Amino acid sequence: MAVTREDVLHIADLARLGVDGARADALTKELSAILAHMEVLSAVDTASVPPTAGIGAEGTPLRPDVRVSPLMERTLESFAPAMRDGFFIVPRLATHEDPAESGA
Repeated sequence: MAVTREDVLHIADLARLGVDGARADALTKELSAILAHMEVLSAVDTASVPPTAGIGAEGTPLRPDVRVSPLMERTLESFAPAMRDGFFIVPRLATHEDPAESGA
């Protein structure tokens, strides 16, 4: 199955994409090559391959959900000037107002 230039322009129009003539020609060649490759892949006999090859009847194995503390050279308290109840205390973000203009 080959893609035509009209197909590319129609799909670009549906997707509301601006595609010029040169790009449409390039996309036509690229998409036709992709579809040709898909035809080659569809010719491969996979009848003897089970649908879940490599996974097994049990499904995908899951790893245990174990929490591992990060390896830190310094304590958390060394990253911020102040902490409370295990949280970093950070200064408020500045507003867009100039304190001198607001009369403060």
